[in-house]
Amino acid sequence: MTSDALTIPSELESVLRLKTLQYFITKRPWLDLYGVHVRPVAPFGSTSRKPHFDPALIHRCLPDELLFEVFARMLPYDLGRAACVCRKWRYTVRNPVFWRNACLKAWQTAGVIENYKILQSNYDGSWRKMWLLRSRVRTDGIYVSRNTYIRAGIVEWKITNPVHIVCYYRYIRFYPSGRFLYKNSSQKLKDVAKYMNFKASKADSIYRGHYTLSMIDDKIEAAVLYPGTRPTVLRIRLRLRGTAIGANNRMDLLSLVTSGVNDEEVSSTEEDILGVVEGWRDDETHNPDIPAVSHKRGMTPFVFVPFEEVDQSVLNLPPEKMDYFVTG
Repeated sequence: MTSDALTIPSELESVLRLKTLQYFITKRPWLDLYGVHVRPVAPFGSTSRKPHFDPALIHRCLPDELLFEVFARMLPYDLGRAACVCRKWRYTVRNPVFWRNACLKAWQTAGVIENYKILQSNYDGSWRKMWLLRSRVRTDGIYVSRNTYIRAGIVEWKITNPVHIVCYYRYIRFYPSGRFLYKNSSQKLKDVAKYMNFKASKADSIYRGHYTLSMIDDKIEAAVLYPGTRPTVLRIRLRLRGTAIGANNRMDLLSLVTSGVNDEEVSSTEEDILGVVEGWRDDETHNPDIPAVSHKRGMTPFVFVPFEEVDQSVLNLPPEKMDYFVTG
């Protein structure tokens, strides 16, 4: 009985053989995009003259010169993603030209000569190592600080005393030139990101300021001027950190001080206000009508959100769905 159960009828056996033959004969052109046996590609700077034939179709259709031009126009974080595609792209991405341009742009305020000195003394001449290990502010997104507090509501019928969870945000967008934009609002991230730039109107309540980054303790000194009949300066002290090497996606808010300035110190909003208030004490003010106030509330750390993730970020959730956000 066992042998009868395992016996395959002759008509079914011919059909199975035909299907098996068709499986092996059927052409699958998408397999040519990857190649069957991809040999390792020589790293950048190799002196080997041995000709190499790459079986991958994408490498045969895309010349090395064109691939170089594509990578030269990509952001550093996109280069890291491209390096995970294949060996050839990984070795191509390690070209120091890409990382040199990224480093000189990120630390342009320090100057080219100073960057070369730091490169040779601290990072063994590797631009890529410098990009990963040296602290820097990220300019491809927005730093967001989400703060909540409880406000008592109006007593209804003297039976219940309702409370409300109020949520507001602090937004900071840095630029490599040493300038940044600041906004304090209850609007969500996906709405603010649309006009968080220097072309924003005064009705958007986006203020411009200047910042400096210390390479010793990773601290950021920033200042923003609130113009008006009684000009006020907002002094911000931050500490930059990251959840991974080279991430730089967190900022701890160390101090937040508002002080008064007189009309002689600030002539226009475009002036470097950070240079004006440099060296001031936390309790120092130059306008007796506006005392210096050191704020203790709303000190939640900043979280970096890239521009391509602002619409899907959890920071857009309302308070009823996320009453408190742990930055990590």
